[in-house]
Amino acid sequence: MKIELRQRRVEIMNTLYQYDLYRDGKIPFIPSFEDQEVAELFTDIISHFNEIDGLIKEHLYHYTIDRLSYVDRAIIRLATYELLIHDTPKEIVINEALELTKEFTNLDDEKQRKFNNKLLDNIANALKE
Repeated sequence: MKIELRQRRVEIMNTLYQYDLYRDGKIPFIPSFEDQEVAELFTDIISHFNEIDGLIKEHLYHYTIDRLSYVDRAIIRLATYELLIHDTPKEIVINEALELTKEFTNLDDEKQRKFNNKLLDNIANALKE
């Protein structure tokens, strides 16, 4: 069953969120996917995890990655992966990440959306250089 790109991003974001919760290793994480492409994307993201987190950490100013909420980390990791690996235009990647932020983490004050926007823009600009 093929799913649309937005649904795929939501599923990957949710799986990255769950993966992050299980990273302490006390309980094994066994993801379940409805779509084979999503499973392959998730596996590829995990294979680039250190590089993705390194980029995020490098562009966080006066902030640490572990201070981000689990959901925001998942959104930012997914967007960073897309910026790093895929040739999707940065405007589309960032806009999709901001839509996910608005839907899943924004608390009516736009602060998180602005924070994620600036962080992802910095990462995208650094990757362009």
